[in-house]
Amino acid sequence: MPIDLAQVDWLYVAMLMVFAGLASVVGNLLSFNHLGRAALLTALAFAAMFVFWAYYPHGLPLPTSLAQKTPAVTTAPAAPVAPAGPQRPRNPVTDITPQAR
Repeated sequence: MPIDLAQVDWLYVAMLMVFAGLASVVGNLLSFNHLGRAALLTALAFAAMFVFWAYYPHGLPLPTSLAQKTPAVTTAPAAPVAPAGPQRPRNPVTDITPQAR
């Protein structure tokens, strides 16, 4: 079989089935058994439910976010970089010979 069923996120599939079923019920109720209108309303209801589930920031753990997580790689902080050359002193006096009094 070309589809590896072990890799399928069954929770995600189940949620899409629930959304499609609810969208079908809503579409049929609102269309008064007109098939064309029922199909259009079902598609619109499904799109609204799916967008709400996938993109609204409601804080629920989404099945899509579980599949896209990658293991975090921790790296050690980088060592400070040594200066390229000697730095000039900030003191404007460069002559260090003692002065006669």
